[in-house]
Amino acid sequence: MEQEQWVLQNWIDDSRAIVFFGGAGVSTESGIPDFRSVDGLYNQKYDYPPEEILSRSFFDTRPEMFYQFYRDKMLCLDARPNPAHKKLAQLEAAGKLRSVVTQNIDGLHQMAGSKRVWELHGSVYRNRCMRCGKAYPVEFIRDSQGVPTCSCGGIVKPEVVLYEEALDSRVMEGALNDIANADMLIIGGTSLAVYPAASLIHYYRGHRLVLINKSPTPYDTHADLMISGSIGEVLGAVKVG
Repeated sequence: MEQEQWVLQNWIDDSRAIVFFGGAGVSTESGIPDFRSVDGLYNQKYDYPPEEILSRSFFDTRPEMFYQFYRDKMLCLDARPNPAHKKLAQLEAAGKLRSVVTQNIDGLHQMAGSKRVWELHGSVYRNRCMRCGKAYPVEFIRDSQGVPTCSCGGIVKPEVVLYEEALDSRVMEGALNDIANADMLIIGGTSLAVYPAASLIHYYRGHRLVLINKSPTPYDTHADLMISGSIGEVLGAVKVG
């Protein structure tokens, strides 16, 4: 680990356009459950599989059950940024990090101070009426009963990307452009199993591809540097400036 950490530090020192691409594993160290680990949501027992509950067709046909699950499992509003989130924000402030590309919807990168964040799957902090487009804070969803409705009578839907929904084209374009022009790509806390997000790795053209993960991914052999361990510990040990 000491050798890998030394290489990581040197590459960061020499880079000026780093992009970080992260998944659920970045937020598990803040107490937010992931999906695919042994204790993840997909291995818990519900009347319906979580991936079905979090689909657009389920939302449309069983909105009451969707919101019950969503409030119970997807709103982790007490979570706070961990050392990984904080170090990435410091790297951006120092002019080293171009942007963060995240599969997470928890807003922890912004809470830590990151400014340029591409949220591939949206955010629990943005909610809009499906009829009139009025915006609502996350607390409105949390505190409402049953299906949250707007003053106009429309359903207020979180701006999170559900299964069966397409990713936002503007967000994807921004993420792809930053990755394509990065001089270093750090990927952490993701199984690289969810598409199309996982395909973003193919747009990186450089030779400093770093994978930081506790478990193997399908792209381990593509990495220029592999670090097996806690994303918070590894990034937390990086020196800035």
